[in-house]
Amino acid sequence: MLTKYWQQYKSGTDIRGVASEGVPGETVNLTDEAVTKMAKGFALWLSAREKKDVTALTVAVGHDPRISAERLRACVVGALTGCGVHVLDCGLSSTPAMFMITQDLNCDGSVQLTASHHPWSRNGLKFFTRAGGLDGPDIEMILLHAQNGDEPAAATGSAEPVDYMKQYCARLRGIICKGVGAKDYEHPLRGFHIVVDAGNGAGGFYANDVLAPLGADISGSQFLEPDGRFPNHIPNPENETAMKSVCGAVVRAKADLGVIFDTDVDRGGAVDPKGEEINRNRLVAIASAIALENCPGGTVVTDSITSSGLKEYIETTLGGKHRRFKRGYRNVINEAVRLNAEGVNCPLAIETSGHAAMKENYFLDDGAYLVTKIIIKTAQLRAQGRTLEDLLAPLREPAEALELRFPIRQEDFRTAGNTVISALEEYAEKQAGWMIAPDNCEGIRVSFDKAHGDGWFLLRLSVHDPIMPLNVESDGTGGVRTILKELSGFLAGCGESLDLTSLEKALA
Repeated sequence: MLTKYWQQYKSGTDIRGVASEGVPGETVNLTDEAVTKMAKGFALWLSAREKKDVTALTVAVGHDPRISAERLRACVVGALTGCGVHVLDCGLSSTPAMFMITQDLNCDGSVQLTASHHPWSRNGLKFFTRAGGLDGPDIEMILLHAQNGDEPAAATGSAEPVDYMKQYCARLRGIICKGVGAKDYEHPLRGFHIVVDAGNGAGGFYANDVLAPLGADISGSQFLEPDGRFPNHIPNPENETAMKSVCGAVVRAKADLGVIFDTDVDRGGAVDPKGEEINRNRLVAIASAIALENCPGGTVVTDSITSSGLKEYIETTLGGKHRRFKRGYRNVINEAVRLNAEGVNCPLAIETSGHAAMKENYFLDDGAYLVTKIIIKTAQLRAQGRTLEDLLAPLREPAEALELRFPIRQEDFRTAGNTVISALEEYAEKQAGWMIAPDNCEGIRVSFDKAHGDGWFLLRLSVHDPIMPLNVESDGTGGVRTILKELSGFLAGCGESLDLTSLEKALA
């Protein structure tokens, strides 16, 4: 059983913590000692999984550009080599590359030092084996080893510098060339203007080492240089400031397409030539169209907050099936893997946050791979005189959308949140014009007829935090406010459990 101290590091299927001083109210907890124990715990866990002695293991180590990266890298490499592991020291890398290296260079496992889109002061550890990313119970076992002081016997390992990103970029270039039916030396992207926004994260390679060598015009690209303080904007395709920045860059450059990555490039987003976001439901729609091309009738797994219009698009326009599942990228990936194991052809698992994992790519959530597929599709459509906007034309998008986040007041926030959801389900069953969704897998999703808001809401527990997010969409002007008023009749009685300040502001 993990103590509260070690439990603080577990963030779903990752390890995260505060790694750098400088943010008021934050105390560094991702210390050298803690990271060293975690790395040794991973060596023990991997040794047991692979049925190999620790001294026979090969583990790759990479990192994003955070200012704490070098310190944490030294801790991990030192811990692993100190127990006999052969380390491939990869330096600045994307998270997807640190999975692909297990396939290409036959590593037993890998460690990526990143905290994804979280602030510069945070950092963490992501782990991979050749089978994919670790799940929650695996992370708990690694932390349990760290908590208990378990460690392999001391031995002498070695560290070998490896520039794997060069090989990873060559793979992406090859995928583009194959997708558009060209050779690398033919510069198949000549005349194609693509703006890349890396947010000073690890994604600058995509412009310089993938697109430019294929002849693409990357002028107007921004924030390609790694800077661990992210001085321009948070590298996050969901962040409003980040998206406004890349949209503006696309318009200024008069580009054909814009792409944006999060810090470690496991998520991506896109922008059309008009400077409009291809994000959230629109991104899921395009990814679904690409994935279902060679998988007619296939099932697309998404998270729980996708729109009603997206379901229609997948099932009516594309002829596929839509499986709405739980939030959390590992949740949607695991559900897709489960469905395929049961004989259900499922080519795509995707979250509205931009995590997209395709069956053809090991179900790896890889922002660069997703963007690569979008670029190929754009090039194919251009050859037909069509655009991505044409592909999205049948997608019915909501007239209004809103997300509110209610902090949970009780210390036992999961019990408190589940109690609210159970009570709301009972309440909803008695309300006229309320229809509980039969296919929802978390929280409670309720649809409303035209007289009661013409849309839906989903109230759920956050995957990691003591918060209850409320997502509301409506197909009619003023519908979100109508739904909030309908729901406020129930939420007014939840003041002891939830901080409803955001609801009060929305209705003011």
